[in-house]
Amino acid sequence: MLKSYRYRLLPTKSQVRILERQLELCRWVYNDTLAYRKNAWEMEQKPVKRFETQDRLPQLKLEIPELKEVYSHVLQDVTLRVELAFKAFFRRTKSGEEPGYPRFKGKGRYDSITYPQLGFGMVNGKLHLAKIGDIKIKLHRAIEGKIKTCTIRRMPTGKWFACFSVETEDISLPPWKDGSIVGIDVGLESFATLSNGEKIANPRFFRKEEKALAQAQSKRDKLPKGSILRKRATMVVERIHERIANRRNDFANQLSRQLVNRFGVIAFEDLDILNMLKNHCLAKSISDVAWNMLVKSTESKAAYAGSRVVLVDPRQTSQMCSRCGLIVKKDLSERVHSCAECGLSMDRDLNAAINILRLGMQSLRKGDRSPTF
Repeated sequence: MLKSYRYRLLPTKSQVRILERQLELCRWVYNDTLAYRKNAWEMEQKPVKRFETQDRLPQLKLEIPELKEVYSHVLQDVTLRVELAFKAFFRRTKSGEEPGYPRFKGKGRYDSITYPQLGFGMVNGKLHLAKIGDIKIKLHRAIEGKIKTCTIRRMPTGKWFACFSVETEDISLPPWKDGSIVGIDVGLESFATLSNGEKIANPRFFRKEEKALAQAQSKRDKLPKGSILRKRATMVVERIHERIANRRNDFANQLSRQLVNRFGVIAFEDLDILNMLKNHCLAKSISDVAWNMLVKSTESKAAYAGSRVVLVDPRQTSQMCSRCGLIVKKDLSERVHSCAECGLSMDRDLNAAINILRLGMQSLRKGDRSPTF
């Protein structure tokens, strides 16, 4: 199994300059590799593979000696990123989408470097990076398993983080929890409604910060481009965005932990968030709630807690009567489900949550993987 560990780095000013210098050099290699592949196809109809671009690196170092400042495996990873960008482009093209062609990186738009297996290590409680040195790191928890890669990332606010990809042994999963099942309907009025009647309020993190963000952006836009004052104002905007993201992530992690501790089977709708964002009236609110973050966080915690997450088809879950199965058409503004057939009247989100639970249990039984209740 692969796990990810993320730690805050505290580089010195000289180390920050070295890191930023290496990011710019890697950005140049990325753009040069992309241009090489693009020109080879346009001029000769010749496809270029990753290892051919990787073999160009020694010659590039002779032409541009500054590239020797970057660890060789880090430069090789840059060519891998270009390869992955093209693979994603061709995959989306074959699936019928209209993807954009891989783009060149502008100045300041390359924010991470990766050490694959070699070139890094822990020395006396500090992170040692080849060609950079020993950097202070906040090890707030121990790393368990074999470290495969180390990615150094610069955040828009100027903070630095180390992300370790760790390979761990497969653990023996705990037994299923007995009797605790729940269906969850996510929404905008309430963040989530559980099939047992509980409601979780929508925190609306972005909406609460929207006024402060608008003021900070307005102040920034009035300042001359390229000036020190504009850069400082931009940093204020980035800090607000970071604060929103941190609060949203913390909320999703705490809620997912509570769910997997309480329930053995948790059923969610398998929502197509990207398609829902095409509704311009609701796009901002849908982005703010980040339902997908909750689902992914719950899935990652469920295996270790003895729980199971089931994703069900979202069609008609809000329209179908949870008692008799009749389809009762409702607009989004109608918040009460009223069935003329069986007389059931209840909150529409609770009705949907009960339907989601039923579909989730049906899915488990069809796969012959349902726990004993």
